[in-house]
Amino acid sequence: MTITIALSKGRIFEETLPLLAAAGITPLEDPESSRKLILPTNRDDVRLIIVRATDVPTYVQYGAADIGVAGKDVLNEHGGEGLYQPLDLNIAKCRMMVAVRNDFDYASAVQQGARLRVATKYVRAAREHFASKGVYVDLIKLYGSMELAPLVGLSDAIVDLVSSGGTLKANNLKAVEEISHVSSRLVVNQASLKLKRSAIQPMLDAFAQAVNK
Repeated sequence: MTITIALSKGRIFEETLPLLAAAGITPLEDPESSRKLILPTNRDDVRLIIVRATDVPTYVQYGAADIGVAGKDVLNEHGGEGLYQPLDLNIAKCRMMVAVRNDFDYASAVQQGARLRVATKYVRAAREHFASKGVYVDLIKLYGSMELAPLVGLSDAIVDLVSSGGTLKANNLKAVEEISHVSSRLVVNQASLKLKRSAIQPMLDAFAQAVNK
């Protein structure tokens, strides 16, 4: 019985390592230096697969992975169908924010009922946020370099994840509204949990214990 865990490179992978260690799992290769997408671990019954952050919920939903770690932002866009989300891991924390150019009067634009153009990777979250405020928006889907959109006139505002705010500042942008706090969560395929419970449950318990320390 092999357990497959889906992770993305970068911050989530690095911050998941101590949690894996708490469950007795150590990757035998570093995804930053290895070209392999399936990484062995110190346990013959556990392997890691390296996928794009936005694809983690899909791999778990369809059973290609039994367990995954995904940001709340990604799960919200995915919709979470077919996923059991037992635990907020409290890692990769940041905030989802509305940001505009330093010289753009966001409050006045909203107050006057202007129709805003908003560029974002997080269309679902942005749509829900502005609808709840009664603000009319045209959403423009982008996949990266969000900060560029207001600078070249593509949009009035962006919705993006902000950690320190350094990237916004460097590009003469300012955060004007917080939409939500974001952290990464453990997701489990519902069928896997039933069929492989004897192997998966101890991992979930170890993760929970490590998070609550």
